[in-house]
Amino acid sequence: MTRAEPSPGAEGPTQTGLRVRPLPLDTVRENVVVLARGCTAVRPERLAGVRKVEIALDGRRLLATCMICEDGGLVGRDEVGLPQPLLRRLGAAAGALVQVTPAPPSRTLGAVAAKVAGDVLTDAQYRAIARDLADHRWSDIEVAAFLISCASFMTADEVLSLTEAMVLAGRRLTWSRPTIVDKHCIGGIPGNRTSLIVAPIVAAHGLWMPKTSSRAITSPAGTADTMEVLARVDLDEGEMREVVERCGACVVWGGRVNLSPADDVLIAVERSLSIDTPEQIVASILSKKLAAGATHLVLDVPVGPTAKIRDRRAALRLKKLFEHVAGRLGLGIEVLLTDTVQPIGFGVGPALEARDVRAVLEGRAEAPADLAEKAVMLAGRVLEADPALQGGQGERRARELLASGAAARKMDEIMAAQGRSPKSAGIGAMTHVVCATQAGRINEIDCLRIASIARLAGAPTDTGAGVDLLQKAGAKVSRGEPLFRIHGSERSDFSFACEAAAEDDGYRIVP
Repeated sequence: MTRAEPSPGAEGPTQTGLRVRPLPLDTVRENVVVLARGCTAVRPERLAGVRKVEIALDGRRLLATCMICEDGGLVGRDEVGLPQPLLRRLGAAAGALVQVTPAPPSRTLGAVAAKVAGDVLTDAQYRAIARDLADHRWSDIEVAAFLISCASFMTADEVLSLTEAMVLAGRRLTWSRPTIVDKHCIGGIPGNRTSLIVAPIVAAHGLWMPKTSSRAITSPAGTADTMEVLARVDLDEGEMREVVERCGACVVWGGRVNLSPADDVLIAVERSLSIDTPEQIVASILSKKLAAGATHLVLDVPVGPTAKIRDRRAALRLKKLFEHVAGRLGLGIEVLLTDTVQPIGFGVGPALEARDVRAVLEGRAEAPADLAEKAVMLAGRVLEADPALQGGQGERRARELLASGAAARKMDEIMAAQGRSPKSAGIGAMTHVVCATQAGRINEIDCLRIASIARLAGAPTDTGAGVDLLQKAGAKVSRGEPLFRIHGSERSDFSFACEAAAEDDGYRIVP
């Protein structure tokens, strides 16, 4: 953000030194500073009508909301109290001298106001917005205003501008190989954890796949949440690079690697609002893939009555938007529209999904066939990026690597390289079986409803919570026959999930 220059003759803001006092407070994503009521360096009355202050240290500048403390024992008159998030972002130590001034007007928030009014923003405006997001200069309310204004109206070229701006606002990885592949799904289908099978298949073949994933936004588990049951995912850039160079692939949380940090800020607020627009989906996914250094991307877009994308027309529009932005930014992309009428696999929730992944990789009899087949199909499309592989042979090669155990051995190698998981792989001990209320054939299973029940049970925060599907679409059931089992660990969450399942179990049974 560019500083507003004081007009001739006007008094500019006076920088005032205050000593840092760390405060044992977690303000989550918000930047907050605490000043004493008697602070003479920045008098509270000077802040009347000013929503924020600017705090600076060694050239690093952040905006923060100011709170006034009445207790002189908590923050002294010559101190500024910094809660833990701001302390980390500023890189400040206790006793460091920082400069605190009333914040200048924000030009990027002016751009947000213009967007709310329906304006089309420029490349320069989006670059400034992405920088401010990456620097945590906006409050959650301001981020929410931006997201909602973009959800109302956004052109294809604006999506391109936002995507490129988010890449430029963070780090961009480069690799020693010319072909770097990736596979991604836009989400919305419970249990669709194909990436954890595709990555070891691709790496076992010899291609490099540095897979970065976000945590769940509106679902019971994201790829990073499920992988965290099996191995550590909060690797920094150096650790991630070491794993890829040793194993050929990794599956890590993108937030730690600082790839498209502006997107991490947007995702955090999207999670709270439970919104996920097509434009934000495109900008989020492509900015992460470009920042990770991918040259080829296979993208899975599930289409179904309870998926994120409900009909083929909306799916084709999203496909063209992905192709437009990816093509302009030099990323090779193949967008696959996959028909979906139910969750993939049996488990919904981190530990349950990790169980299914291991079953597929190890070729167990109880492994979910739909998860295995979809993973093989997607891995085959990714392998087609290998110029040494004869065209059309990708899926055959993927099936060979899975059946031979090479993919399972590669997954074990990746897990060992990433390190032991801090999360428990145990499945919630509290159980409740939901049974069919009528006889008939299962026509479809509502993905949104099953996801909602799993989240109410505690997933993904409680890794062992979720839903274990005992029947899939197409099966014939009798009245009273078990449909699925709810798992939980916390009594209150478990009760909410059971009550929700009693109201609507998500199974659509026809005579």
